[in-house]
Amino acid sequence: MTMPNYWTGVASEGLPATPGAVYYVNYGTGSDDVGTKANSIRRPWKTVDKAVDSVTTNKDDLIVLTGNSTHVLSEMLTVEKNRVHFLGFDGTSRRYGQNAKVSLTATTGATNIATIKNTGVRNSFSNIKFINESTVAQGLYCFVDGGEYLVMQDCEIYKSTDLDETGASELVINGDSAQFRRCTIGSLANLIVGTVIRANVRVTGAIAGAGKVMRDNTFEDCLLWRRSGSTSDRFVYAAADADVERLLLFKNTGFINAKNSTAVPAQAVATGASLTIGAIVLDTTCYGVNVTKMSTSTGVYVMGATPNSGAGIAVNAA
Repeated sequence: MTMPNYWTGVASEGLPATPGAVYYVNYGTGSDDVGTKANSIRRPWKTVDKAVDSVTTNKDDLIVLTGNSTHVLSEMLTVEKNRVHFLGFDGTSRRYGQNAKVSLTATTGATNIATIKNTGVRNSFSNIKFINESTVAQGLYCFVDGGEYLVMQDCEIYKSTDLDETGASELVINGDSAQFRRCTIGSLANLIVGTVIRANVRVTGAIAGAGKVMRDNTFEDCLLWRRSGSTSDRFVYAAADADVERLLLFKNTGFINAKNSTAVPAQAVATGASLTIGAIVLDTTCYGVNVTKMSTSTGVYVMGATPNSGAGIAVNAA
């Protein structure tokens, strides 16, 4: 087993060294029965819920998810404990198509707003694909962060439903100082329907219980994918003037609209009001494909060019 290169130190079963406990989860063959300790890959737990209930907050416990079968959730998983780390067991690190998948399939329950809601401090998620395929009316998101110092790396965040819903999104960032590295957010396959803003990444303080306010978040080496159906569609959207506090930074991030989309978004990154207490910054390594402008919104800064110049947009030479 080759571990992702962001882990340092090697423990007994090829896993990263940690001062906390290591627990294994295999939805296909595991058991949540009393007596199963899950401290060996040979005797794993069945559900992620069991693992989250069992870890100790602030101990840097590690939850290892196997990729034998999808880890199905019947209700949203809320991670309130601190310093808990989730790792998808794989042959390598991946930007998308990870072996370890966590999916919400709920059909009822107003509290099932997302597959995962993180409100803990210094938690991390690595090498996992998160899916929301639920049909709950309130289930507009896949991953909601409302914690502090989250790190998410080599993860895919994908929502296959609510393709015609304004306000729906793969990822909601309401947290303090989160870092997203080498993640893929959205889909090039699913067509967004109608004149809606269904952003890959949504910044909003309007979700009850979703956390604090977005401040000092960074995205680095990420891919934002979509197949737009309207010029008003956006990759990143902040609705209110105070939804971004201090800084939201994108580095080496691609905003890619599928070639077979039915519309070209007018902006990749946009706001519903002029930002008053923070700024969104796209550095010179960011780029857009099949979009008209990177941004024309007040408070969004596109490095190396004026926001409405179209600079950074990839041009088809044909």
